[in-house]
Amino acid sequence: MNQKIKIAVALGANLGERKKTILAAINRMKEDFLEKVQESSLIETDPWGMLDQPKFLNGVIVGMSAWKPPAILNYLKALEREFGRNESILNGPRVLDLDLICYGDQIWNSDGLQVPHPRMASRNFVLIPLMQVWPDWVHPVLQKDVGQLLALVESQVIAAI
Repeated sequence: MNQKIKIAVALGANLGERKKTILAAINRMKEDFLEKVQESSLIETDPWGMLDQPKFLNGVIVGMSAWKPPAILNYLKALEREFGRNESILNGPRVLDLDLICYGDQIWNSDGLQVPHPRMASRNFVLIPLMQVWPDWVHPVLQKDVGQLLALVESQVIAAI
């Protein structure tokens, strides 16, 4: 039997019935590969990158899974497509966005996949919900917990103003 690892998946949507889509995707993940799931609240955020698009709903779920990162990534991409996501514009609007952001305290960099997610530490729309459901997770590369990462992002935002 495979060992189960605690993982976190970031969720986002800014097209269609955002909340309904995200909740349906969470239910599917619970049915298919995640156990003991904890859900953050969903927060509305401004778009990242391409600014001329609707606001996003974002959240994070954590749960236990026996699946390895490549299988999780393939599943998440298939689920996005099932809900109507088209890979079109980088950072553009999307009906569903699912990202594996961490896989326990492990580092994964192969099969076209990098975990922890390479940009998660700079995105408050990931860190704020992650803080609700896994505040003591420590980034295995940066050696900072979620609160420390969030403080760095917030200080950069304040410095940029």
